[in-house]
Amino acid sequence: MSAEQLFIDTNILVYAHDRDAGDKYRIAKREVRRLWHLPIVPAVSVQVLQEFYVSLLKKEVAAEEAKQVVVDYMKWTVIDNDGSLLLTGIEMQKRWQLSFWDALIVAAAIRAKAKVLWSEDLNHGQVYDQVRVINPLLAA
Repeated sequence: MSAEQLFIDTNILVYAHDRDAGDKYRIAKREVRRLWHLPIVPAVSVQVLQEFYVSLLKKEVAAEEAKQVVVDYMKWTVIDNDGSLLLTGIEMQKRWQLSFWDALIVAAAIRAKAKVLWSEDLNHGQVYDQVRVINPLLAA
């Protein structure tokens, strides 16, 4: 893995913790584990952590355990949701014809100065300003 800033979308974290996801679980778990050893700390947003927490609860993970996993990921760079990010997301939604939530993810990745955005939801290889989308689960 390169030493450029990397932003992680919710779905990658969810798969890394979903033992029922088969190959996607194995790949995501392996790749996320590697992220902890990068020279540059990966980035997520408050939105990613919120969605991830809710996903864990839906998978019947105890609330305290889910909270602790979120706290662990808060050791990474966390991009706050604020009014400026909201307005940027709205503009990006219009500019790139994305869903509002995906536009906020892209806006947060750009704010994090990420060069790469790991996501299964966005199109692999798509470039949004300086951020390139990579789906690390394609091998699954």
